[in-house]
Amino acid sequence: MGSAPRPNFLIIVADDLGYSDTKPFGSEIETPALDFLARTGTCLTNFHTASACSPTRSMLFSGTDNHIAGLGQMAEYMRNAKQYQGKPGYEGYLNWRVAALSEVLQDAGYFTTMSGKWHLGLKKEIAPCSRGFEKNFSYLAGCGNHFNYEPQLEHPGDGFLAPLKSSAFWMEGDRFLDRTTDIPSDFYSTTTFTDQLLQYLTSREKDDDRPFFAYLPFTAPHWPLQAPRELINKYKDLYNEGPEVLRQKRLERLIQLGRVPKDVNAAPITLESDDWAWDKLSDEERAGSARKMEVFAAMVDLIDQNIQRVIDHLQSTDELDNTFILFMSDNGAEGAMLEALPVMGPSGNMKTIIDKYYDNSLENIGNPDSFVWHGPAWASAAMAPSRGFKTWITEGGIRCPCVVRYPPLGVSNGQTDSFATVMDVFPTVLELAGVSLPGEQFRGREVVPVRGSSWVPHLAGRTAEFHEDEEGYITGWELFGRRAIRQGSWKALYMTAPLGKDRWELYNLDEDPGEVVDRADSEPEILQRLIEHWEVYYAETGMVDPAQELPHTKT
Repeated sequence: MGSAPRPNFLIIVADDLGYSDTKPFGSEIETPALDFLARTGTCLTNFHTASACSPTRSMLFSGTDNHIAGLGQMAEYMRNAKQYQGKPGYEGYLNWRVAALSEVLQDAGYFTTMSGKWHLGLKKEIAPCSRGFEKNFSYLAGCGNHFNYEPQLEHPGDGFLAPLKSSAFWMEGDRFLDRTTDIPSDFYSTTTFTDQLLQYLTSREKDDDRPFFAYLPFTAPHWPLQAPRELINKYKDLYNEGPEVLRQKRLERLIQLGRVPKDVNAAPITLESDDWAWDKLSDEERAGSARKMEVFAAMVDLIDQNIQRVIDHLQSTDELDNTFILFMSDNGAEGAMLEALPVMGPSGNMKTIIDKYYDNSLENIGNPDSFVWHGPAWASAAMAPSRGFKTWITEGGIRCPCVVRYPPLGVSNGQTDSFATVMDVFPTVLELAGVSLPGEQFRGREVVPVRGSSWVPHLAGRTAEFHEDEEGYITGWELFGRRAIRQGSWKALYMTAPLGKDRWELYNLDEDPGEVVDRADSEPEILQRLIEHWEVYYAETGMVDPAQELPHTKT
């Protein structure tokens, strides 16, 4: 008998998806493909990322901390910031001190392919074609119109990513594409990205029998919120009661599913401004807000439909059960217009550009020429029981949905509450592939060690937790000066006012996942121990002093 074939890998990343935005995690949105993956795989209820998208992606591809891998801060914020210039780990792209997962698998004989959002470098020499992907259809930037309707890009000074040219966002292989001539006329991000990935997988099947590593990072459901009208209509009037009601309904379903404890002390809805409070809105404003959520739901629904297309393809080629599938969000739900604000052209702020080129009337919301986002109240509702949302260093910014499926591990309809991070994906994939972790040298360059741990022993039922000595395991986070350190169930965090207390806070996440009861005063020794761990983490990662204010995020 021959040896078992090496596994395939399919990594699917949703952009700014909230913790409870899919059915396996308590949503009302129809996601039968993800239901299937959860029913025949394992839900990770305690999975953590960075608090924003490109830092998370750098951790996914490197297996190490974002401050080491090149995204110590988001590139959009480093362009004119002198404190980051020339600092290792702050290059603004996936740097060469790490071996990219795609590179390692390519060298191990895998067919490597991706279709979707890169956000780890805008130049050819740091694009997917240069980091181990044999076939790729890539959107290089952090956000874009889901229908490729970008009139502002054709007017100097108005582009959301000025001073980049409109032809600099897209690549296929090692060739830049012109979005006005080379992108399909019927483009919709989620569907087109899936089309391209399936095309690459089909071409590989004809050419050779290598196992594949496929990466499918959607730009949905990131703003601007846009979807086909017929799918938006499917969710009509579903959100008329507002975010507080939605939060409560989802919490109840999360409890029923066993994803959160029955007695959970959930954080209240978080608003950076009372302007978003449902009872402060006019009838017209509530109608517009509910419509935005209808569009958001349609975007999630369409993600699931396209995941089903990939599942069907793998089933048709008899590869489904030999493919390790991972689905995740890259950070908490988006409650503010994070990436857009520092990258405006000289014509002014975002509102000026939206008013000039887009129609956000109620009837038009969701169409290609609309440009809306759903705001902090809906984002906070989607992150319950956690506090906050994307960019926050609380659990609402970093605790994300994750589902894995790989039948040879023998797990189905499973759930694990063990703490995990996105850095763990790298060593997990390599262990399943039978590939050693990179050493000190890779492709002729020095590389840093991997900080994550393989999930294989725990998913296979051989260990009780993902990490040895779970209570002693230490992990840190930092973006925009917001910082946190965790050891076991204890987490210390520091955020400036008004979001935080301008001092270290302390929470026991086993007892208080909503981070509601600050234990800093009652457990000073534990807090001091964690602060000392923070100092070690700060030194190990070569972090730039995080004592800086968060860039303005109001529109």
